Amino acid sequence: MEKLKMHSPDLSQENVAKIRAMFPDCVTEAMDENGKVRLAIDFDQLRQELSDYIVEGPQERYRLDWPGKREALINANAPIAKTLRPADQESVEFSTTKNLFVEGDNLEALKLLQDIYIGSVRMIYIDPPYNTGNDFVYRDRFAQGSEEYLRVSNQKDEEGNRLVANLTANGRFHSEWLSMMYPRLKVAKNLLRDDGALFVSIDDTEVAGLRHMLDEIFGAENFITEIVWEGANKNDARQIGVSHEYVLCYVKNRAATKTSWTMTKEGVEPVLREVDRLKGVHGKDFETASEELAGWFRAMKATPSFGLRRFRYIDERGAYKEDDPTAPGGRKFELKNPKTGEAIPLRPNRGWAFDQETFNRMVEEGRVSFISPTSVMVRRYLHETDAQTPQSVFYQPARSASERLSKLLGGGYFDFPKDETIIQKFVDMAVSDDSDGAIVMDFFAGSSTTAHSVFLQNALDGKNRRFIMVQIPEPTNENSVARKAGWKNIAEISKERIRRAGKQVLEGDCHRGWNRDVGFRVLKVDTSNMQDVYYRPDQVDQKDLLQAVDNIKPDRTAEDLLFQVLVDWGVDLTLPIRRETVQGKKVFFVDENALVACFDAGVTEELVKELAGREPLRVVFRDNGFVSDAVKINVEQVFRQLSPATDVRSI
Repeated sequence: MEKLKMHSPDLSQENVAKIRAMFPDCVTEAMDENGKVRLAIDFDQLRQELSDYIVEGPQERYRLDWPGKREALINANAPIAKTLRPADQESVEFSTTKNLFVEGDNLEALKLLQDIYIGSVRMIYIDPPYNTGNDFVYRDRFAQGSEEYLRVSNQKDEEGNRLVANLTANGRFHSEWLSMMYPRLKVAKNLLRDDGALFVSIDDTEVAGLRHMLDEIFGAENFITEIVWEGANKNDARQIGVSHEYVLCYVKNRAATKTSWTMTKEGVEPVLREVDRLKGVHGKDFETASEELAGWFRAMKATPSFGLRRFRYIDERGAYKEDDPTAPGGRKFELKNPKTGEAIPLRPNRGWAFDQETFNRMVEEGRVSFISPTSVMVRRYLHETDAQTPQSVFYQPARSASERLSKLLGGGYFDFPKDETIIQKFVDMAVSDDSDGAIVMDFFAGSSTTAHSVFLQNALDGKNRRFIMVQIPEPTNENSVARKAGWKNIAEISKERIRRAGKQVLEGDCHRGWNRDVGFRVLKVDTSNMQDVYYRPDQVDQKDLLQAVDNIKPDRTAEDLLFQVLVDWGVDLTLPIRRETVQGKKVFFVDENALVACFDAGVTEELVKELAGREPLRVVFRDNGFVSDAVKINVEQVFRQLSPATDVRSI
């Protein structure tokens, strides 16, 4: 029976395989630092394959280099022996939600998620720590040999510190910041769909280096723009007060991305919802519905703009306004009323906005109002004109976002939180078409502003977007307001913000098409559930052999094992999970028959036959969980007879 590998993929070896497929003569065998033979690239031969002239020595080239770049690339590709453990009690609607909150180091989380969500994420927004001289650089140590790596895989130093310092006294080194960002962005690109988009908030200190880095990772041809996010004026500078930040925007593949992005005009969605309500109440009595819509406009406390108020009439298509069919610089020809054949006079210095054929079709569709045989108006519908092209400058005072978040959480725990309404606009523009089930990710979640933004946009337009938030449980400062309020780490505040934001959004107006999923499933990055049994023979004593009889750590639950299997098998971590007792054993059914798992001891052949009779797509057992060796040997034979399509594995 084949065993699951229980670690994230080794991307460097996958890259070697890709090169081997294209240039087999450029791949050879070499001994690694542990004396193990591995496939390796003959770079001299590869350089020659890719050149029409001989390449020797260092050549001048256009690229971004910094001390530590090679190690950062190794960190991006190296596998990790970690897992994700579920935390039901910290989740909201654990069994039904499609949203994820992953607590832990974001590089480790991205590595664990990539097999599952590779090519699946529609949008990534991140607000990484800026290079301000404070502690921010994650300590990434994936380059050790296997023994050392498994021993120190918690990624902490001897004192248990998670972060290393990049102090102002050290010059705010660009290299350390770039080395922290590079592997995370490399892995993140793998998660994006071909038409997926990346938005990265950044300030003046690193915007130049970050753009060069993203050009290298994504390709300069996939750069969209450098958005300016303008906030409140600052008077704390001796020369120029900086009142803006940047958001660098890239797509994974411009050719696969739709040609235009749009954004819903401010205030449109509430009007459309009211129109739908009135049509439901009054049916085809459009005159009464129109009268009530006009009254609704007048009664609103925050009165919509005059442009929206003009859409005060309702017909079977929706809200519309009567509009002039002419336009400056329009077409000069004789437009005729198709019902009477009479020419419609054209006003001076104007032209028609459409041709005769289009006009005839509009008449047939009832989109033309004849005031007289020679005087007309056309109906322009709100739902056809509710979008606009996004601009590269967004203005939103930082103070307003801080005040709203403080009110929501009951305290000012974040100095400069991002504005959820601005990120909501990014979600609207990049994840608007075909967005049911689309995934929005933020792996520097902070206060989970991005999750809040997804809730807001889903409630507005009725789409069922999902989110994946990732946040390291960074301790709050001992003297901070957050610590005094009882918050031990940032991840705890982040989860609470999602809980309260979801409740707040549900209390407001929600689109009837939205499934109202404001839950989230909490998973925590942790060491593998498997015992550390990877020792050299001369290092194994009798105690180690006794421990190796059971290859599962004693503090791990069946649910822990299930999620490690989901990660290893690349199964969506938000699929519904049902627990059932079958012949006295606890059996998990993931999305009914997508995966069936039993980790109990004492599995009998009768239980194996019953599970095989259900013909699951995949099934997994504990390697030492069978009642006898004979049953273990017969498992694959039983499934070949009763359910030959089932993939059978053990852990």
